Amino acid sequence: MARYARMAGKKTLWLPGTDHAGIATQNVVEKQLEADGSSRAQLGREAFEARVWQWKEEYGGFITNQLRRLGACCDWSRERFTLDQGLSEAVAEAFVRLADQGLVYRGAYMVNWSPRLGTAVSDLEVEYSEEPGYLYYFRYPLADSDSGEYLPVATTRPETILGDTAVAVNPNDERYKAFVGRKVTVPMSGGRTIPVIADEYVDMEFGTGALKITPGHDPNDYEIGKRVGLETINIMNKDGSLNAAAGAYAGLDRFVARDKLWKDMEAAGLVIKKENYTTRVPRSQRGGEVVEPLVSEQWFVKMEPLAAPALAAVAKGDIKIMPERFEKIYNMWLENIKDWCVSRQLWWGHRIPVWYVHDSQAAADAAEEGRSDRYVVARNANEAAEKATSQWGDGLVLVQEPDVLDTWFSSGLWPFSTLGWPNEHAQDLKTFYPTQVLETGHDILFFWVARMIMMGLALTGQSPFHTVYLHGLVRDDKGRKMSKSLGNVIDPLEVVGKYGTDALRFTVATGTTAGQDLNLSLDRVNSNRNFTNKLWNAGKFILFQLDSVTDAEWQQLAAADFSSSSNSSWRDLSLSDRWIVSSLHQLIDQVTECQERYDFNEAGQALYSWAWGEFADWYVEASKARLYSANFSSISSCEDPDAGGAAISTDPSGAAVTRAVLVYVFDRLLRLVHPFMPYITEELWQALPHQGSTLMQARWPAHAADAVDSSALTHFDSLKELVRGVRNARTEYGLEQARKVAAVLVVSDSDLRQVVQQEIPVICLLAKLEPSKVSVVATAAEAAAAAPPGGSVSVLVNEGLQLLLPLAGLFDVDKELARLAKQKTKVEKELGGIMGRLNNPKFVEKASAEYIAEVRSQAADAQDRLSSIEAKLKQVQELQASSQQ
Repeated sequence: MARYARMAGKKTLWLPGTDHAGIATQNVVEKQLEADGSSRAQLGREAFEARVWQWKEEYGGFITNQLRRLGACCDWSRERFTLDQGLSEAVAEAFVRLADQGLVYRGAYMVNWSPRLGTAVSDLEVEYSEEPGYLYYFRYPLADSDSGEYLPVATTRPETILGDTAVAVNPNDERYKAFVGRKVTVPMSGGRTIPVIADEYVDMEFGTGALKITPGHDPNDYEIGKRVGLETINIMNKDGSLNAAAGAYAGLDRFVARDKLWKDMEAAGLVIKKENYTTRVPRSQRGGEVVEPLVSEQWFVKMEPLAAPALAAVAKGDIKIMPERFEKIYNMWLENIKDWCVSRQLWWGHRIPVWYVHDSQAAADAAEEGRSDRYVVARNANEAAEKATSQWGDGLVLVQEPDVLDTWFSSGLWPFSTLGWPNEHAQDLKTFYPTQVLETGHDILFFWVARMIMMGLALTGQSPFHTVYLHGLVRDDKGRKMSKSLGNVIDPLEVVGKYGTDALRFTVATGTTAGQDLNLSLDRVNSNRNFTNKLWNAGKFILFQLDSVTDAEWQQLAAADFSSSSNSSWRDLSLSDRWIVSSLHQLIDQVTECQERYDFNEAGQALYSWAWGEFADWYVEASKARLYSANFSSISSCEDPDAGGAAISTDPSGAAVTRAVLVYVFDRLLRLVHPFMPYITEELWQALPHQGSTLMQARWPAHAADAVDSSALTHFDSLKELVRGVRNARTEYGLEQARKVAAVLVVSDSDLRQVVQQEIPVICLLAKLEPSKVSVVATAAEAAAAAPPGGSVSVLVNEGLQLLLPLAGLFDVDKELARLAKQKTKVEKELGGIMGRLNNPKFVEKASAEYIAEVRSQAADAQDRLSSIEAKLKQVQELQASSQQ
């Protein structure tokens, strides 16, 4: 994208940088400390932050180093990091502005708690996996029953029984209507009783149809608890162990407590059964551990007021999401969005700009984590002191909130914070904001894209970009997500080392369409390395042709321009020259249009096919007819039929024109390929005649309607068909590759016949024909008269174009007849079997119409193949008869 935009003359900035990855980075450093027998608590906050900065300096450049190796054309002088001073100031400013708008609050709500990481994580950072587990059935004894009555209940997490505050049944469930309003005793709780309530949320078909309600440890139960006014009991410490509310199980790890509680319930006669059950387990995306739903006091941002403008921006078309199907996903998430828990119980990150206010140091020291009911939101400590003094007077002690902001909060500001916001007069902000295109993975549409849109609209009043291009994920060649456990992780730098950067870039860019995941096959990377070799060899060929040119011609070649057929430069072009220039400009239009609509797959495939086929296989080979005209007979024995059999004369001007066309076409091809393959294209471009200092800043080839000669395209396509016809016949009859043969070319159209006559040297070269034995005629009668004795093979190229190839004596006729007879027998047998089914009334009666149509298609195909074999048999037999006369 960036390379194309720059070459197309657009003011282009790809600003590189990374976020501080709060949870992931702190997790890595804490593991290192554990390995060293230490911990962050032992180090203290300041020393721990210093340790993380040290780690960042050592390893933080890994991603950007990969980007550099992969040829990302970023402005590295502008590289940013979310904990840079300027970006940190932007984070504080954003938080304060949101708070001033009444969008920030602190409250106790259900969050996803990661015990090992010791922090809350967002819903988006929780991954659910289907895992084998158990469904535990047990008795909930009725508190007022002396006869042992109980309510049967099932759960997947028995340890949470200790936090139950109700048992719910569906009001329509006849089995349990009599239980509603009564009380049951919580097992192993020491006699605590809870009510049986009726709620339509309960699924009568799940488990026993009676649902334990634990508002402190289940998000659905939490909502039920709020709705009906149930008590919320937290039985868990933040390290995943049970607390004092769990009674005798206090201090046990949650999973240890699960097993012990179940054994104790079994001993107490409260167990009904335990059966295998596949559970949907929530795991931390970062740490991989089981996440615990927990009611915790956190900082939140109200999202509905931010989501509404973001929804409207996409609905109005101010922002376009590609591919379009992701708009529905985007809308669904924003329409059902919940308030954003932005606080994280970490030390690495942007400390929340909130200061708690205390009357004395003693009061501050006594407060848990320094918090109080009084606080101010401020950009820095000085501003906090001023606000607190203004509101509550002098002599106060302020303690900053220990939690840090979710990393995605600072990342959400990236489009404008990196350009100088909140300084609205910053030059970069005025020049580049709003930005145009965001290119990112579809997996972070919610994490990042939606938040950037919401933050941009709320804080700058403008959409941060007009297009969101979502690429897919790179998977292994079997379509599996890469993971260390599967051993299928592909290191891009290892691939670069083996196959080259350009091959990997081209594979990834062209391997799939927008939003589709890419199954990365190293075979495809290798194939694309072969493409780089093809370009390299084409460049070497051209350079070889320029080995002896003068400095003056070198300068002329650098300025060569065939972008308009009205230029005098077109006057001396041969058919193949005019064809390749015309074809090139069609390619320019196609690739440009693909680039403009971000269809990199189609653009890349068009370039691959054209460079390999039209340019390398056809034009480079055809160009040799003029380039080597001085000693052409040495490479092709090609003679001009109109010159009485004499060798073609030296044509230095013709060779010079072809050199100019080669340079012009290859220069434009390199420009088109450059966004995909920057290294090899730059290397070749620098070696060839060119204008400018670097290909990266060269102009993108422009549309040129009058550079397309439609007649040249049509005539050269006919020439290619003639060559293919000869090549196919040579292959079919097993002719030696180097053997040159005679030919009569039957061309009914007079214009095309004249062109073919002029292009005999090219046809001879490409088809390996003997020029002195090639003639061009208008009719079949003339062809029969011109054909040498001994019989010929006739090849119908298309209507009005035919070949006669006198192949008598050039291949083993008896062997060919035997081969064809064997083929005929095989196809006749195949056709007989197919027709046997079609002629069977029972088959036609019982088979579906679709299957009958398929079988008839098979019959038609077999009949076509049989007819072709019979026609060829007849030709070879006639050839045999003619040679025996």
